[in-house]
Amino acid sequence: MDCSSEESMIRMKLEPFRFVKKLEFDLDKREVTVFHDGHEPEIRKHLKALQFGMEPLGSTEISGAEPEADEGRHQRKLLWTVLAINLSFFVIEMAAGWLAQSMGLIADSLDMLADSLVYALSLMVVGHSVARKLRIARISGYFQMLLAFLGFAEVIRRFFGAAEHPNYLIMMVVAALALIANAVSLWLFSRSRSKQEAHIKASQIFTSNDVIINAGVILAGALVWFTRSGIPDLVIGAVVFMVVIRGALRILRLK
Repeated sequence: MDCSSEESMIRMKLEPFRFVKKLEFDLDKREVTVFHDGHEPEIRKHLKALQFGMEPLGSTEISGAEPEADEGRHQRKLLWTVLAINLSFFVIEMAAGWLAQSMGLIADSLDMLADSLVYALSLMVVGHSVARKLRIARISGYFQMLLAFLGFAEVIRRFFGAAEHPNYLIMMVVAALALIANAVSLWLFSRSRSKQEAHIKASQIFTSNDVIINAGVILAGALVWFTRSGIPDLVIGAVVFMVVIRGALRILRLK
């Protein structure tokens, strides 16, 4: 267990069960602690089904102690805010990408959509059945996969065809705005009273990766201007589409 998307997959797998009381994640140590009131074999079976290669480190009985409840209401409000930011910039970057003929912006918009789906899934599965959770997860995974493959096809078409030269100015300005939006999300996470919770820390890592992608699109725009070539835009688009496909595959591995 070594990234925030894997944490989301584990949460979606285990949180619907009433016997799972609390999950604690340590991404640095690559460990997850499951607080539960029995059903250990079933928990191990579901974790093994994720195919993350996880191995049990041990089991300890806690007498007379109930894990502290997570600050669910505060965390939901925070995640809803970040979800709104990501969805808004998905629309903005997709529209700007088509206007600027930039695959980098289009791919970055799909990465925003992928992030939104991960946050939304974490919010939607609370209180619902395992079957509903898996159905929602698979629909989102196939949707991401479809969009990413369509994006790759467009990258190939533009590479071999006479596609219009991307507008580097729109690329750089819109990507810079997206970077600012993700920086605001990071600031909200840092000010959260739940910032030490593993789930929130993982979301911070997720958003930090988005900042890197935004910077990559800005750099690609600068290279388009410097080289007078659309190749840098196609390269960054292909890289981001690979990131989206990787996330979709993790969702589709849920059983």
